[in-house]
Amino acid sequence: MTDTRPAGRPSWTGGALQKRLRTLNLITTVPPVAIAGVASLVLTAQTWAHVVIQAVGVAAAVATAERWTAGDFLRVARPCLVVTAAVWLAGALTDAYGAAYGVCLVGAFLIPPLRRHRLAALLGLTAFVAALGAANLLVHGDDTGARLFQYVVVPALTLPVGTAFVFLNQRFYDLIAEVEQSRERDAELAVMRERMRFAGDLHDIQGHTLHVVKLKVALAEKLLDVDTGRVREELREVHTLVGDTIVQTKELAHAQRRLNLSAELENAKNLFEAAGIRVRVEREADAHPRIGELLGQVLRETTTNILRHAQAGQVRITLSVTGITIVNDGAAESGPPELSGLAALRERVADHGGELEVSRRDGRFRTAAAFRDLPDREETR
Repeated sequence: MTDTRPAGRPSWTGGALQKRLRTLNLITTVPPVAIAGVASLVLTAQTWAHVVIQAVGVAAAVATAERWTAGDFLRVARPCLVVTAAVWLAGALTDAYGAAYGVCLVGAFLIPPLRRHRLAALLGLTAFVAALGAANLLVHGDDTGARLFQYVVVPALTLPVGTAFVFLNQRFYDLIAEVEQSRERDAELAVMRERMRFAGDLHDIQGHTLHVVKLKVALAEKLLDVDTGRVREELREVHTLVGDTIVQTKELAHAQRRLNLSAELENAKNLFEAAGIRVRVEREADAHPRIGELLGQVLRETTTNILRHAQAGQVRITLSVTGITIVNDGAAESGPPELSGLAALRERVADHGGELEVSRRDGRFRTAAAFRDLPDREETR
């Protein structure tokens, strides 16, 4: 199967990434092609026959440009090149020099994707366009110098210039695609680091417990025939230790383990920066000691959601005595703003007299946890 992807353009694997890039490419490519084509038609067409001839060429150029933004355009561009070549020949024979627009634009889109012999193809196509324009000199013998300039020189220069612009456009979007892919990889890496941190916490809980259990069981085995009372005591401690570990493991699985808010702020900042996201932390005041752990849970869950579900470019974290607010851009325009992890956290926050709100507006996602009726800091001590 022939690879119709432009040479040098990376393979866009992410559906969302491909959709965003194509939308941007459509906006910056198709309207200028259409506007320039219409302007050429208005300024150069002298009869209704000229309007019809040039309109066909402009339509073929716009169709090629639209397919080019999708990365799949050869099946359209090749027939369009034949059509626009016929349009240019008809225009040259009927004194419609603006008819060269279509063949020059379609040719400009065809040259950059070639993986080899681009220069040879460009020279050959330029000579072909010039030869078609020269047909005007065979029909009209008057004012040869002006006709030679309009029908041969101008089209022969327009095609390479248009090719250069398309080539630069292609390189620009290659760079954007590579940057976006790099950011997605960084976000995936950040999520992987978070999972490794979770695995480390799990190891800290269970690894130490299992080691102690092993030692106590070994000690109980040695004392089994010597001091049964001590054996019972050791086994009770093993039972208690295992029970505590089960509770701690459940708390970790539900993000309920005691968290250090300052450490979570630093961790979130590092994760976002590693993913190429600008982050600003505003600490209006230290959080109340009674709610620090819950705010840390909200921050951790929100950080994970942003890395997994948003295309964020910047995040602002605001911490106050009574709560925390996280605002990020790049939120999806469709779908429910509520996320399961945050929904579970809302119940815990409510149980402690607080309120967790999530909202989406103008591409920004806002997560805010606030608590009311907190006791004075001195009372909590």
